[in-house]
Amino acid sequence: MVLEEKKVIHVYDEGGPRLSFSYGPQHPGTGHFRMIVTVSGDTVVDLEPDPGFVHRGEEKMAEYKTWITNIPHFERPSILDATHMVLPYCLAVEKLMEVDPPERAKYLRTIVAELDRIASHLYWFSLYGIFLGHSTMFLWCVNDREFILDLSQLITGQRFTHAYVIPGGVRNDAPKTVPKDLVKEFKIYYMHMIGREPSQEELNEDFKKYVLNVADFMDLRLDQYYEMFFDSEIFIERTRGVGVLKREDAVKLGIPGTTLRASGVSFDTRVADPYDAYPYVKFKIAVRTEGDCYARAMVGFQEMRESLNIIRQTVEQMPEGPVKVKQHPVVIKVPKGEAIGRAEAARGEIIFYVVSDGADRPYRVRMITPSFRLLPALPHLSIGSRIADIPPIYWSLNYWPVETDR
Repeated sequence: MVLEEKKVIHVYDEGGPRLSFSYGPQHPGTGHFRMIVTVSGDTVVDLEPDPGFVHRGEEKMAEYKTWITNIPHFERPSILDATHMVLPYCLAVEKLMEVDPPERAKYLRTIVAELDRIASHLYWFSLYGIFLGHSTMFLWCVNDREFILDLSQLITGQRFTHAYVIPGGVRNDAPKTVPKDLVKEFKIYYMHMIGREPSQEELNEDFKKYVLNVADFMDLRLDQYYEMFFDSEIFIERTRGVGVLKREDAVKLGIPGTTLRASGVSFDTRVADPYDAYPYVKFKIAVRTEGDCYARAMVGFQEMRESLNIIRQTVEQMPEGPVKVKQHPVVIKVPKGEAIGRAEAARGEIIFYVVSDGADRPYRVRMITPSFRLLPALPHLSIGSRIADIPPIYWSLNYWPVETDR
């Protein structure tokens, strides 16, 4: 969908020859995605997204699997943000079952969700560096992300695609202590990146203290990220004033997440419709008004700081107790009805509409991902730009082809 900006095509295209070609990323992780780009000289006069190359039929598969065995494959549309892919599904199922998870489970869900948000954003910025010719950002983000994934593995048992959140709680509790080898690895990396040896308190094997120490370390690293990447001439020249999405256009197009908030709209599902432990924590919604590629990146950057704050609060406040309600681990029957679950994923609001006919598997599941809703912004922002501006525009949206195709 393209709004009024499409009218300015004739300013750039004065009747000269046009060239159309296929353009887009080819990647086993982020997914293959084709844009059919038409240019006049160096200027984009049309851009048609062509999604669907990695479509895998998630919604139809849901009708043939049980309520529990659906969870692993629902994570696949965005493996680096797996918790958010499953969480709204479980919230909808819990509404149908009239089940309220234990308080400790709500806190654990929130911790893992925010870890996934940070891991997803680090991956986003690592490839953003590659897109703009700044390979150091890729190396820093990928290495730092390991400690976030280690925390996810300690809690869930897996680095990603955890299948951790289930209707009625989570699969298992967090550990009490951290392996000594992991603490030793953290010490070596801390010394190398921060430039000083961590204190004995910063090398604690207690799980709670280790999480807080990793959060503090990541805060220090974010300071270094800003100096090295976000405040660099390379990044600023390629993103500031490029791909401007006006507030009113963002609303008309139904754009979610960091892209919406970078255009001046302060909307976050965690605040608008809080779930799990979010009613008990305090954090700021990252908002900017410029609406350009730079603003979208800075909103994501600021969100990582807020995720660290949320993790600190949840770890400190998390109560003792059970982590799931008693139920059969594989086969459950959900009462007839329909329900909606929603959550704020790394790329924006994700919605599940679930229908049950009382059987041991869903009658219908509708999955509305944030990347699908981001797609209309791509042609809207690209028309009238230069070919060289397509990569920063595309990646500033944090668009994930696999999440769209699902």
